[in-house]
Amino acid sequence: MEGVVRGRSKWGMALLLAALGFVACNAARAAEPCDIATPPATTWGQRVAAIACGEHRLWYSPFLDENGRLASISIAEAENSRLNDRTTPAWRRVVDYWKGTGLLYGMSGRPGASECGVGLDAWPGSAACRAFVVDTPWSAVFVSFAYMRAGVPGFAPSASHFDFVRQAMRGGPGAPLRLADPEREVPAVGDLLCFTRGQSMPIGPAGLRAYVERNADMLAMHCDIVVSIDDGKLYAVGGNVLQGVTMRTLHVNRQGTLWNLPHKTGAPALCRPGSSAACTFNRQDWVALIKLQPKTPVPPPVQNCCTLCPLPMPPDMRRCPAQPTPLTPQAPATQPAPLTPPPAPGA
Repeated sequence: MEGVVRGRSKWGMALLLAALGFVACNAARAAEPCDIATPPATTWGQRVAAIACGEHRLWYSPFLDENGRLASISIAEAENSRLNDRTTPAWRRVVDYWKGTGLLYGMSGRPGASECGVGLDAWPGSAACRAFVVDTPWSAVFVSFAYMRAGVPGFAPSASHFDFVRQAMRGGPGAPLRLADPEREVPAVGDLLCFTRGQSMPIGPAGLRAYVERNADMLAMHCDIVVSIDDGKLYAVGGNVLQGVTMRTLHVNRQGTLWNLPHKTGAPALCRPGSSAACTFNRQDWVALIKLQPKTPVPPPVQNCCTLCPLPMPPDMRRCPAQPTPLTPQAPATQPAPLTPPPAPGA
């Protein structure tokens, strides 16, 4: 009887350990997607993803779940409420994207753009600037901000995603972008995943290439930045997605290519009460995977830290570790000169 009890105890302990291991594994898988990649960034893609992830956290990490439905949102672009740094109003951070890329000055003809370039504390100017933020798409500006902050060589910022496609197709020896089919090539961290907007009929990857080759002027598009790929899921962050910096969840197969990607058709999706299965923000005309492939080697990582730190500290800033004070070598102690005895009398 005692042996049976001990045997059961052993089996119970084994089951308990297995259960704890399963829970620990699931806890590891439940880690925030932006935390999966281990810093410091050693590739251009990781550098871009780090910037995009930092901005995503700043906006309280809104996201679409794997069914393409909005699962979390805390703040919107037009609000004066503070972002996660407890300092920056949401609309002013969008202005930072415009200013940080140098793209604001090309928008001077739009109402409110000039007010965004001057003092924002006066009410009339701030109201006009906030109207500009709301009325002017800034998703391509966000991509430009992340790529420029990461220092991607050869990248040309633009307020239009279509310009990124043209850069990728134009190519050249120093081109950092290459156009690919989103369902044929494997996406990687730092790549752009793009779809068209406002088209009555989808055009697909082949239609996009043909459109560019005809030297067409413009095409409304949107691109997200791939920030993480783990456990069969791809996570991408985009600006101006549902009025914020929002993460999207998609699926990849064992080969790493996108799988079960919802495609837009000519017929409108019947998203309505009683037909919620058709409601997904992931059903789009996916036309491009823009591969980030700079020819220039990645510079060594630079520690983003401060010694005299502003308060509150920016979310991507850390306090530099205290450096040990070097000991000043002391001069060896001098021995006193031996006393010379006085000369003997008469010497």
